[in-house]
Amino acid sequence: MEFTAKQIAQFVQGKIEGDENVTVHTFAKIEDSVPGAISFLANPKYTHYIYDTQSSIVLVDDTLELEKPVKTTLIRVQNARDCVAKLLQLYESSKPKKTGIDSLAFISPKAKIGQNVYIGAFAYIGDDVEIGDGSQIYPHATVYDRVTIGADCRIYPNASIYHDCKLGNRVIVHSGAVIGADGFGFAPNGEGYDKIPQIGIVTVEDDVEIGANTCIDRSTMGSTYLRKGVKLDNLVQIAHNTDIGEHTVMSAQVGVAGSTKVGQWCMFGGQVGIAGHINIGNRVMLGAQSGAPSSIKDGQTLIGTPPMPQIPYFKSQAIFQKLPDLYHQLHTLQQEVEKLKNKQ
Repeated sequence: MEFTAKQIAQFVQGKIEGDENVTVHTFAKIEDSVPGAISFLANPKYTHYIYDTQSSIVLVDDTLELEKPVKTTLIRVQNARDCVAKLLQLYESSKPKKTGIDSLAFISPKAKIGQNVYIGAFAYIGDDVEIGDGSQIYPHATVYDRVTIGADCRIYPNASIYHDCKLGNRVIVHSGAVIGADGFGFAPNGEGYDKIPQIGIVTVEDDVEIGANTCIDRSTMGSTYLRKGVKLDNLVQIAHNTDIGEHTVMSAQVGVAGSTKVGQWCMFGGQVGIAGHINIGNRVMLGAQSGAPSSIKDGQTLIGTPPMPQIPYFKSQAIFQKLPDLYHQLHTLQQEVEKLKNKQ
């Protein structure tokens, strides 16, 4: 599909500088520009690319000041990064959706399939499964018995959803993700470990996205929860009986131990570790590789293990690098003090 600069400017409420009739049919980074593409400029470090860009249209912030004329058509907006996200959503939604059920898929006769649903080859749909209108189940996905999937969901290849779990509307589950595997529950018996049955479920609310090879464990009893709008990157581990609050986002390799409650609008960087049976407040931000052994109150931005505010953390790291020299100085001072004592 092609869009003119005029159409794009109307959609993002921007101001055109250049040819309003120029058309684009694809996206490109400003440093990898090609004719017929739209790019965006939000980081000042990339400003020099705009003078030689081959992209037909570039979205820029309305505060951008140019040192010389440009050949491309500019669309000035309040926030170029936000606007390109909206355009990418528009572009994605304009693609035709797959529909129909492949003859090689297995669907239990007891399953209830909504309207305009796509089920790909070798997908498995178990007994009493319910799939809402417009959802897409890609090849080799597995949906076990009594699972409920809402409308307009996407379950990508090789994702597995275990029995009785519940997914809301517009949920995206990427390849290799597992929803509802047993929680890690074992009791030592002197000779080994007795498995504690995990009889609960996982509840995933509306507009959640779960990354590739991410695992959400079912609860021992009750439910593990991913609340509305949660976004999980690849290789995230959410243990049993956890409750992840609305619109919280987690980068790759985050691990949340069991029975922990995480608040709303939290942001966790890569490889953050959260201990079990604690509470993380709302709008808590944890830097990459932080470890939280205890509860954290609302609104804090922390880093490290245990987490601390950013400025003290970076000061501590600067001191840590000097520890060998400080140790040598301290050892020298101790020797001098001993010599002074011996002279007395």
